[in-house]
Amino acid sequence: MADTLTTSKEELVRQSHRKMEQFLALPQWNTPEKLALACRILFDAGHDSGLAGQITARANQPGTYYTQQLGLGFDEITASNLLVVNEDLNRLSGEGMPNPANRFHTWVYRSNPEINCIIHTHPFHVATLSMLETPLVISHMDTTPLFNDCAFLTQWPGIPVGNSEGQIISEALGNKRCLFLAHHGLLVTGRTVEEALMLAHLFERAARMQLAAMAAGHIQPIDETLAQEAHDWTSTPKRHQAFFAYYARRALRNHRDCLQ
Repeated sequence: MADTLTTSKEELVRQSHRKMEQFLALPQWNTPEKLALACRILFDAGHDSGLAGQITARANQPGTYYTQQLGLGFDEITASNLLVVNEDLNRLSGEGMPNPANRFHTWVYRSNPEINCIIHTHPFHVATLSMLETPLVISHMDTTPLFNDCAFLTQWPGIPVGNSEGQIISEALGNKRCLFLAHHGLLVTGRTVEEALMLAHLFERAARMQLAAMAAGHIQPIDETLAQEAHDWTSTPKRHQAFFAYYARRALRNHRDCLQ
């Protein structure tokens, strides 16, 4: 006997969120472990571009964050070979040096105290779309976490190793979670590593879909109210965690060393 066939959609959404909180039991990784897993997940998803790209997350002390060593690819990052650096990119722990392009992460963190993780990569489809100087278009349910949440930097400011590039990028991000950089790549932010990972993963999928749709015809818009509803439905900590955990399990089947 069904009891919910006349229940409103709003109430069904509330019930679903409550059940997710109750029943979705997820692994408890620490921040370095999450970053190492994120690197391997993104490597498998095509975000690898040699030594380009950075993933950072705030560390324990104010004004410090974890990042990977310059010279290591995403497929080589482990929880134990990450660095901790300060806002001047001086190494506080670990071996080697950080990527000098991490400087703009400092600017984004200083402008957004609620952000705890930043991912910047040059995946193939995002990088290709960036050459057209056209914004990311969200026109499919799967990519609605990015709907109305992705700013667009139309001018390439050059290599992001100076403070001026940090200012430009942090200002262009504004109050969005994501930024599409023309002739460059993607930048996503999150209150958690899990949130940032989900957005980065979907960003490349959205760019791939957009290029394919543009080649086939004219992209049709989706209803903005429904798109925002879908954005909010998936933009919850529990959904971020479940998304991350699924892809982490996949990554661990091929990258058993990343949690060493």
